Amino acid sequence: MIIIFSLGGFILLLLIFGRINLSIQFSKQVKELFAQSKDISGQVFQSQQLVDLPEPVQRYFKHVLKEGQSYISYASLKHDGQFKTGLDKEWINIKGEQYFTTVKPGFIWKGVTSMFTARDLFIGDKGRLVVSLFSICTILNAKGEKFNQGELLRWLSENIWFPTNLLPGDRLKWVAIDSQTARLNFDYHDISLFLIASFNAIGEITQLETKRYLGEGGLETWVIKLNNYKEFNGVLVPTYAEAIWKLADGEHSYAKFYVRKLVYNKPLKFE
Repeated sequence: MIIIFSLGGFILLLLIFGRINLSIQFSKQVKELFAQSKDISGQVFQSQQLVDLPEPVQRYFKHVLKEGQSYISYASLKHDGQFKTGLDKEWINIKGEQYFTTVKPGFIWKGVTSMFTARDLFIGDKGRLVVSLFSICTILNAKGEKFNQGELLRWLSENIWFPTNLLPGDRLKWVAIDSQTARLNFDYHDISLFLIASFNAIGEITQLETKRYLGEGGLETWVIKLNNYKEFNGVLVPTYAEAIWKLADGEHSYAKFYVRKLVYNKPLKFE
């Protein structure tokens, strides 16, 4: 009985230590992320910036931004939702927190379930996915060129939560397609990305579609469906996002996130 109790106590201490160690690592990475970018909140949005943009893109910015809106330098959010660890797996509940920089592309996300903790990140121009079982042992540490592309693409698609960063600039261009869609082209160092954005009648982006590497495999069609727009800090953003792989055998939804908290221009980790 004493041996069983001691073993149980040891496992509990191991779990506590693992969570503390993972929390310390995550906090360091958040600080590293914020330190690599800069504050541009002194810049403001003016509607004259939209003159040469495709009509649905103009409709979008007029809908989600207000004249004089400060540019967003940093964004922090919390979400809950459901997630699949594999396309053929069952849904599990997940809670996450995520931090973004805008001037220098970067983010770090931590998702926590009852069994594992995942960290998805793009820091220092490098993408990485790390998964820890019960916050103790690392069971996946994926990185390389395909993950650089994939994580930068995740950051780009999630600019919909800080839309001043979707305004045109040296790296980002909008190209007309039709009255309901437009193509966003983004170039960063040696990586060229695109998103096909679909807009509804009032100007909300309802879907983003592109090509992304599926793990270590080839490029596949990757779709983000968006809805339930709400106002945070004077900006309208979608609070529901669903990630889907469109493969030869059909569509595979694997993530459904509901944004619960969104903060701008405070480069600090949530307490």
